[in-house]
Amino acid sequence: MSSDAPLRPIRYRHTQRAGLLQFLLAGIVVLALLVLIVATPAGSLRDPVALAVLIPVLAVLAIVLVLFSSLSVELDDEALRIAFGPGLVRHAWPLDRIQSWRAVRNPWWHGWGIHRVPGGWLYNVAGFEAVEVVLADGRQRRIGTDDPSGLAAALEAGRRA
Repeated sequence: MSSDAPLRPIRYRHTQRAGLLQFLLAGIVVLALLVLIVATPAGSLRDPVALAVLIPVLAVLAIVLVLFSSLSVELDDEALRIAFGPGLVRHAWPLDRIQSWRAVRNPWWHGWGIHRVPGGWLYNVAGFEAVEVVLADGRQRRIGTDDPSGLAAALEAGRRA
């Protein structure tokens, strides 16, 4: 997750893949290509209007797919760290600033991605399970994971260390 990762003893590391998101985006790409083929004369890919619409749509989908294909959670002696996809989008919270945590289940309307939810921010790529972390200043962060009990146990072990 970071270039100095091998220098830090890692207490916990887990990556959740965004399988459904990948499936949905692939379906949208196929649909966009079908629309392009049907909407252009004889399936010609030379229609400038169709290309002007399709290329930016496909570019945005590709960027979203790469950036949010997974969510990696890592805990070391210093911080709780998360990184989406290849790690261009990342966040870290020092352990001494984490006041409490608990496993939670997000309602379906909280969705996926990075956005504000009631009480704080959500970081999620799949599913509804998460660990809610409360920071020393009262701010809340919900970190989506398919291993909430493992992350909570690692946080507890990190607190005792």
